[in-house]
Amino acid sequence: MKKIVIVGATSAMAEHCARLWVQESPKVLVLAGRDQTKTERVAQDLRVRSPQSEITVQVLNFLDPDCIHEWVEGVTADGVPDIVLIAHGSLPDQMDCQQELGLCEEVLTVNGVSPALFAEAFANPMQRANRGTLAIIGSVAGDRGRKSNYVYGAAKGLVTRYAQGLQHRLARTNVKVVLIKPGPTDTPMTERLKADGVNFAEVSDVAKTIVVGVARGTPLIYTPRKWILIMMIVRHLPRFIFNRMDI
Repeated sequence: MKKIVIVGATSAMAEHCARLWVQESPKVLVLAGRDQTKTERVAQDLRVRSPQSEITVQVLNFLDPDCIHEWVEGVTADGVPDIVLIAHGSLPDQMDCQQELGLCEEVLTVNGVSPALFAEAFANPMQRANRGTLAIIGSVAGDRGRKSNYVYGAAKGLVTRYAQGLQHRLARTNVKVVLIKPGPTDTPMTERLKADGVNFAEVSDVAKTIVVGVARGTPLIYTPRKWILIMMIVRHLPRFIFNRMDI
């Protein structure tokens, strides 16, 4: 059976991806989370959907480099996973981040530094084994800093640059690095934005795109696909036009 490790397994995108993976065929799934109860709930749902799958739960500190390294060493001791999906994150209120430097630091770390540390920890054994797919969920918010979410966007910008560098490093190996950039998606993390009239994608549709893209080893996935064009325009808008926009 294929072995898949999901870091941030309680995220809605990750959970829906896991459902699709076990629907294809039984899997060995390792679900990593920060909350035992929430992560076990996801695992129990997957066990009901796929009794033949082997599903384990691991709870660890996502912000401790030593803890991450030790855990990844253990997970890869009997062989590297076929797929690693790094999916954790949080969506803060931008104004709160501007007022509270502690929160600002936490958001930058959780959404940027922590995913990079997990990816780096898995990249080394994958490179030695010369196999596996490493998928990292970033965001369209990382394509250009905007006043409405630039702290979150800066963290996701870090993920983008990190993934690009990792792709370059592993270009001559059989290890695939997939960077995923979802647009606004209907998940619990975006619940507070619904009052702002944001147009959300269905999380099940986003998950399907991710699963297909990961299977193909697609280097960059925008989902829904319309965000390829939207963000290309946003990235190339002249500053004097961009600065007049309330986004």
